[in-house]
Amino acid sequence: MKVVFPWLREFVAVPDDVEGVAAALGLRGFEVGSVEHNPIAVIDFDITANRPDCLSVIGLAREAAAAYGLPLSAPDTTRPAAGWAPPIAVTVEDAERCPRYCAQLFEVTVGPSPAWLRERLEAAGVRSINNIVDVTNYVMIELGQPMHAFDVDRLTGRTLVIRTARPGERIRTLDGVDRALDADMLVIADAERPQAVGGVMGGADSEIGASTRVIALESAYFAPRGVRRTSRRLGLKTEASARFERGADIEAPPVGIARAAAVFATAGAARPLGPMVEAYPSPHQASTLTLRAARIGRVLGMEIPAADVPRLLAPLGFEVAAARGGWTARVPSFRVDVLREIDLIEEVARHYGYDRLPATFPALRAPQPPPDARILQERRVRQILTACGLSEAMTFAFIERSAAAPFAVDESTAALANPLSEKFAVLRPSLLPGLVDACAYNRRREQRDVRLFETGARVTPQGERRTVAFVWTGAGQAPHWSGAARPVDLFDVKGVAEALCTAFGVEVTSEPASLPYYVEGRAAYLEPRSSNLEPRSSPLAPRTSSLGSFGQLAPPVLEARGSPAGDEVYAAEIDLDALAALAPTAALRAEPLPRFPSVVRDLSILVEEGLPAAAVRGTIRSAAPQTLAHVVEFDRYRGKGVAEGHISLSLRLTFRSAERTLTDEEVDGAMKDIVAALAAAHGAERR
Repeated sequence: MKVVFPWLREFVAVPDDVEGVAAALGLRGFEVGSVEHNPIAVIDFDITANRPDCLSVIGLAREAAAAYGLPLSAPDTTRPAAGWAPPIAVTVEDAERCPRYCAQLFEVTVGPSPAWLRERLEAAGVRSINNIVDVTNYVMIELGQPMHAFDVDRLTGRTLVIRTARPGERIRTLDGVDRALDADMLVIADAERPQAVGGVMGGADSEIGASTRVIALESAYFAPRGVRRTSRRLGLKTEASARFERGADIEAPPVGIARAAAVFATAGAARPLGPMVEAYPSPHQASTLTLRAARIGRVLGMEIPAADVPRLLAPLGFEVAAARGGWTARVPSFRVDVLREIDLIEEVARHYGYDRLPATFPALRAPQPPPDARILQERRVRQILTACGLSEAMTFAFIERSAAAPFAVDESTAALANPLSEKFAVLRPSLLPGLVDACAYNRRREQRDVRLFETGARVTPQGERRTVAFVWTGAGQAPHWSGAARPVDLFDVKGVAEALCTAFGVEVTSEPASLPYYVEGRAAYLEPRSSNLEPRSSPLAPRTSSLGSFGQLAPPVLEARGSPAGDEVYAAEIDLDALAALAPTAALRAEPLPRFPSVVRDLSILVEEGLPAAAVRGTIRSAAPQTLAHVVEFDRYRGKGVAEGHISLSLRLTFRSAERTLTDEEVDGAMKDIVAALAAAHGAERR
């Protein structure tokens, strides 16, 4: 909000030092503008949502008066003599959404505003329209009370009805847009149709024009929740809605009309006709709070002199009276943010001076609770993945439907009932959509090597799971003089995923997967290693025991999110909740190096080409004795001497006992059992 400095000084005689006043009010900056070559100082500042009273010149002047210890002058609300006219009828049908409504007729002469009025409005960032509309804007900026003027001759039935919209009703607002109204939107209507959207914007049908002779000036209080909801649904943000949806002053409507009458008279624009009409069925009851001196000391860490508390609160509009152990404070109607004792303590601290509060540490009366196990797990995940060369990213949990669709395997997503926009329509069913967008963003800006990971929650209609996901494109290893760089491949992401699981004490195997967002044949599930891994009925059927998946992202998924054509992006996603459930709970312990030598045997077998190596290793482990320490593949051959559709797979088996040296007979017997098991399970032939 922009506040014209001379306008502020009309209400409080602060020093003629714009920068000093801005600093005293806690503002971060100011600017000096120029209107028609007449330099005029303007303080431009932001107001937090909890302080709607400061969305006005008088509100800021009140703060300045308290900061400088100066008296505050009230604006002129002298009503000129009123003429006579038939009164306008006001009916409030929804008193909950509109607890107070005031209106008064004025005889007007529409024309340009005087220079002083026009210059102040333009300096405050408001375009001058005509003298009638300008006065309503002037009062809104000065008092924080939005107002609206209706052309009475364009109102059917000479009546104003405050009601909710009827089915199928529409209104053309002052911005020239035809808008459909929902049944729960509050409107100001005449006897036939809506003439304004309550608290948001007026209608074009009763707009003030050059032929207007009599106006009905509206000054009302609209409930914040209804205005906020209506403004959002219509996509219509105005100066009036910004004030009403934060909480206006319910005692301000009659004051606003009185102030407008005085400004009309000064500008020679209008004179009142008859008395003000008011609908106020349930008058506001001011709240009174108790403020304890001991509580102030405990919260602020120091004792505030008893005489200072009333002195600090009274200029802000609070009526303070002494009470046992402290004070009582009657909260003014414009301070909608003050609801509890702690709010009063904040006001005392703010105007006493935060710089005067001592720097102390709170007393620790209990030991700090241990951190949540999930926090420790995610911290460790970050350490492992950054050590693998990845950088952490943070993306939105709300994403657009088109981004979520490829990753919603069950074709369902958790949609938001009231999204901010279509870009935030659903909760992410996976962390990969956000990472894919981040990867594409970097690639479009000439970043060749992108390695990103993220930890967070993915949400489906069935619930929420904590996961970690990462994407990798570009080089598999950094260029070095000792050898050429190579692009990342499937085994790089497989290695990172396995390293992460192994760090938590969970050994995993890979099983072929068929997921719509991965390239067919270049994707796999991560499954906990079992001592008896049986083949599935279908090699592509998912398992409920899966810890996650990894693979090459499908080109259509990448291109739809703006990734450059031809990019190969590999990704993985791991369920951290499932990983934590499988992680051993016993503390890690060091084991001594083996005391006895190992026995190594190589085994070459002929198997079907499509048989997963993990299935072979699982069969070997299930058939071998406990002395089998390691199994690793070291060769895969297909060609001369090997039947079509088969491969020769060579494995190295390491046997070792922790108690003695193994004999050749024991190892030979184990090898015979392993070969027999492979033949029975997979039809393998030993070469």
